[in-house]
Amino acid sequence: MSGAAWPEVPAFPLAAKPALADAQLRRNLGRATSTIRGKRADVVAEMPDWEQLREAGRALKERTLRHLDEHLLALEAAVTARGGHVHWARDGAEANAIVTRLVQAKGVSDVVKVKSMATVEIELNEALEAAGIEALETDLAELIVQLGRDRPSHILVPAIHRNRAEIRDLFRRTIGPADLTDEPTVLAEAARRFLRERFLSARVGISGANFAVAETGAIAVLESEGNGRMCTTLPETLITVCGIEKLVPTWQDLEVFLQLLPRSSTAERMNPYTTLWAGARDGDGPREFHLVLLDNGRTGSLGDELARQTLACIRCSACLNVCPVYERTGGHAYGSVYPGPIGAILSPQLAGMRAAGSLPFASSLCGACYEVCPVKIDIPTVLVHLRDRSNRERAAESLRGKLDPERLALQAVARGFATRGRYERLQKLGRRGQWPLARKGKIERLPGELGGWTAARDLMPIPPQTFREWWIEREAAGDAAAGGAAAGDAAAGGGAAGDAAAGGASPEAAR
Repeated sequence: MSGAAWPEVPAFPLAAKPALADAQLRRNLGRATSTIRGKRADVVAEMPDWEQLREAGRALKERTLRHLDEHLLALEAAVTARGGHVHWARDGAEANAIVTRLVQAKGVSDVVKVKSMATVEIELNEALEAAGIEALETDLAELIVQLGRDRPSHILVPAIHRNRAEIRDLFRRTIGPADLTDEPTVLAEAARRFLRERFLSARVGISGANFAVAETGAIAVLESEGNGRMCTTLPETLITVCGIEKLVPTWQDLEVFLQLLPRSSTAERMNPYTTLWAGARDGDGPREFHLVLLDNGRTGSLGDELARQTLACIRCSACLNVCPVYERTGGHAYGSVYPGPIGAILSPQLAGMRAAGSLPFASSLCGACYEVCPVKIDIPTVLVHLRDRSNRERAAESLRGKLDPERLALQAVARGFATRGRYERLQKLGRRGQWPLARKGKIERLPGELGGWTAARDLMPIPPQTFREWWIEREAAGDAAAGGAAAGDAAAGGGAAGDAAAGGASPEAAR
C-alpha cells in the first residue's frame, strides 16, 4: 500500500471542530442533503419491488466477492480478447506509475478526466502534475473543486460545501467571464464553454468505472452531464482505473444495479448518460484502451468476513445524505476521499487503523445509513466491529510499552464491577469523592481527559442513597412496623382477655 496515497487522517473530533463552527457550511450541507433525501424518497416509493432489488444487489455483491479472483481473471481475458490491455496495480503508487507511463508514451502534456473516486484515492492528479502532465477534471463539481484548489467533500456532489455565490466568485477568478451571475444555467454554460475546446483537442482520456462486467469485459460509467461520454469516446487513448471490487459477473447482473444506483444517488429513475465500452476498435471510440485494476488495500479487506461487505458499496452516497454527523461536519472532517458513514468503515480498512482509526467512532449508530443503502451494507454493525479492532490494536500498542490511559481506566472499572461488594464500596467512595465537583445537583466539569465528556453534557451526581440501600432500609422499616403492630395486637389481645375476666366477675360482684 502506498504511504503517499494514504496519509494519516487527523483525529475526527479535532478535524470536525472548524466545520461545526462554520454556520455557512452547515446551511449549505443541510439544504443540499435534505433536498436529495426528499427526491430520493419519492423515486424509491415508486418501486413496489425496491426491497427485493436491494436484496438482489446485496446477494450479487456477496457472491461476487466470494469468487472475486475468478471474476478478475475472466475480466482480464474478456478485455484482452477485445483489443484492450489490462494492468494490475497493488497500490496507489504502482497505479500512478502505470498511468503516468502510458500518458508519457503518447507524448502529451495534458489529459481530460471523468469523475473518479479511485483516482482521487490514489492522488493520480498530483502524480501526473509531478510528471509535468495537467489532468483536467471535466465533471462540473470536480472542476469547481480543482479550480478552487479544494478537496471533495461528498461522493456524489464533491462541491456540496460551496453555494452558488462562492462558485460564481471562483469562476470569475479562473475561467471567466468577469460579469458572471450566480444563476445555475449561467455557471454551467461558463464551464461548458471552457471544457468544450479541451474535449475536442485531448488525445488521452482517463476515467474510473462504476461497474466492470467480467463476462464481456464491458466497462460502465454512469453520469448526468455528458462529460463522461466526451472523455471516453473522443480521445485516441482511454485509460480506466478500476477498483477490483467494481466487478459484476454477467451482463444480466448489471440490470439490477442500473435500477438501484440512479435512484439512490441522483434521485433519478435513470441517469441521463450510461456509457459502456469493451476493449477498443478502429473507427469506434478510442483506438487504444488500458484497464488498470487497483487493489490498494482491497484484498486485505476480503479476509474479514464481517467487514468485507463494505466492498459491495456502489458509491451512491445515500448514506451521507441521511447521516446526522455528516450533515453537521461535512466531508473534509473525515480527512479521506471517502467521507460519511461509508468512509468511516471503508477508509480504515484500506488505509489501516493507524491512519484512520478515529473514523469508526464518527457515528451515532442511529442506523439510518443501513436503511437507505441500496445493497444493504450493515454499516452500524461494521462500525462497532471496527471500533473493537481499533481498541484491540491500541491495546496491543500499549503492551509494547505505551500506556493507554483509557485502557487502564476501563480495566480498573472492570475489576471494581467484578463483585457486588467492590461495586458497593466504589459507590460509597464516589459519593464521598464527588463533593468538590457537584454543584447545584449536577456535575458540569470533570478533570483531565474526562473533561471531554462534560464539555457537551452535564452529569448527575451519585445520589445520597442507592436504590439497593433504599430498598434494604424500606424492608427493615416495614419489618419493624410489622413487628410493632404484632406486639400491639398481642397486647390488645391480653387486655381483652382481662376485660373478659373482669366482665365475668362483675355479675358476681353485683350479687
